Amino acid sequence: MSQTMTTGYLAGQLLIAMPQMSDPRFARTVVYLCAHNAEGAMGLVVNRALGGLTFPQLLEQLEIPSTSECEAIRILFGGPVEVGRGFVLHSDDYLHDNTMRVAEGVALTATVDVLRAIAEGNGPSRMLLALGYAGWGSGQLDNEIRDNAWLIAPSDPDLLFAPDLERKYEQAIHKLGIDVGLLSGEAGHA
Repeated sequence: MSQTMTTGYLAGQLLIAMPQMSDPRFARTVVYLCAHNAEGAMGLVVNRALGGLTFPQLLEQLEIPSTSECEAIRILFGGPVEVGRGFVLHSDDYLHDNTMRVAEGVALTATVDVLRAIAEGNGPSRMLLALGYAGWGSGQLDNEIRDNAWLIAPSDPDLLFAPDLERKYEQAIHKLGIDVGLLSGEAGHA
C-alpha cells in the first residue's frame, strides 16, 4: 500500500526562481514541491544536472547490475539538503510500499528498490533521479514567496519529466504567460 504525502498548500506545484535570486544554489531553478504544509516544505530541483556521477556509477556503488539503457539516465542536483540521499520523482505507474503519491500522476520513491527496478527495466515509465533536496522550515517558503523570490506555476508531466533541462526554466515561466525580461524583484503594493 502506498503512502500519501500530506497535500495542501503548494504540493504538486512548481516554484520558479525569480531572476534576482541571490542564492547561487537556486538561481534559474525550477523546483517541484513534493510537500508543503504547516511544518515546512520539501521539493526537488528538476532542471539542474549533477556533475561527476553517472547513473551506472551510482548503481555500481550500490552493487546493482547496470544495463545499456542506464547510460541515458541523468542524475540531478535535487537541492542542498542531504546531498547523499537519492530521490526518484516518477510517474505513478510504479508504486512500491514506500512510494508516496505527490499529485495526480506523480509519485516519489526514496528507496533503493526503485533504482533496482529501473536498472532491471521494471521501473516507472517517466522519472527524474535526484541527489539531495530543497527544504524549508515552518513558514520559511511562505516568507520567500511573499518576498518575491519565487513564482508559482502549475506542474504538468511533460514539463516535469522533459529531458531538456536547460529549457525547463523558460518553459515553466512561459506556462504563466510571462516574459522573463519583464520580471522584477520588487513586490507590488496597492
